[in-house]
Amino acid sequence: MTPIVLDPAQTAARLPYPLLVSELAQLLQDSSVQVPLRVVQRLPGGGSLFVMPALDARTAITKLITFTPGNAAVGLPTIQGDVVVFDVATGRRRLVLDGPTVTARRTAAVSLLAAQRLAPNTRGPMLIVGAGVQGLAHLEAFAEGLGVREFQVTSRSAASAQALVQHAQSLGLSARVVGDANAALADCPLAVTCTPASGVVLSAPPRDDGFISVVGAFTPAMVELSAELCQHFAAKGSVFVDTADAAHEAGDLLQAGLDVSRFPTLADVVLQDMKKPTGPVLFKSCGWAGWDLAASRAALRTDHDRQQLHHHHRP
Repeated sequence: MTPIVLDPAQTAARLPYPLLVSELAQLLQDSSVQVPLRVVQRLPGGGSLFVMPALDARTAITKLITFTPGNAAVGLPTIQGDVVVFDVATGRRRLVLDGPTVTARRTAAVSLLAAQRLAPNTRGPMLIVGAGVQGLAHLEAFAEGLGVREFQVTSRSAASAQALVQHAQSLGLSARVVGDANAALADCPLAVTCTPASGVVLSAPPRDDGFISVVGAFTPAMVELSAELCQHFAAKGSVFVDTADAAHEAGDLLQAGLDVSRFPTLADVVLQDMKKPTGPVLFKSCGWAGWDLAASRAALRTDHDRQQLHHHHRP
């Protein structure tokens, strides 16, 4: 039997980006999916406990993680925890996935799905603002899923930026550290912001063919993009959100005074098979347990395929 509790490497191996993107799109078309509102409980000292359930006709999951932003300064992971996956019919626990790995990979896959459907220019280069776990996941996802070969990386930590550039080069990609994210935006039709969202990191106007996935902020108080930049996208381009929950979570858009409830969601894009918009595109991602359910479905699928393969090759 496969071990039920999977470590980060085992979890990642079950979540290849092409499969993840396909599961995300399928989940959005599955009427049996239910996602209650997540519980975000503040913890003493500045951290938060997230309890995120979701289910479909066959699978029920709960993501249980802590988010401790202060950990970044002392070299500890900011996200820790698990995704527990149950069989609906029997109640049996099927898998326990590594929470940070699921979070990183499903978030990058959501950005990738949005870019595949919405980005006017998918060639790159791509600007990555924030060189932590999410920066790494987005680099790998866009290289694998869109064939982007060239990256520019900027981070508050020079060491992190350099490490991500070296990782990109080890994958045969072209990458370099840039000092000024706003200046780099002029060269990069693709961009992602995945910082701790404790302050504005992008304020320059985007290219006409620009696509920015804004990942870091998931509360009204958090922000990565200036109000003027958000307003520019709303007036001269398009704004999309990952789910309707963004209406009370998308700090960047809320602080810009925009009515978030009027922006189309990724479900709208997939279900209506929307054409690519003209002009620059802002995609605001806040996170949703439905994305973790899609990742769990992908993990169960690869798990099943592995068992079948093992079964067929037994002497």
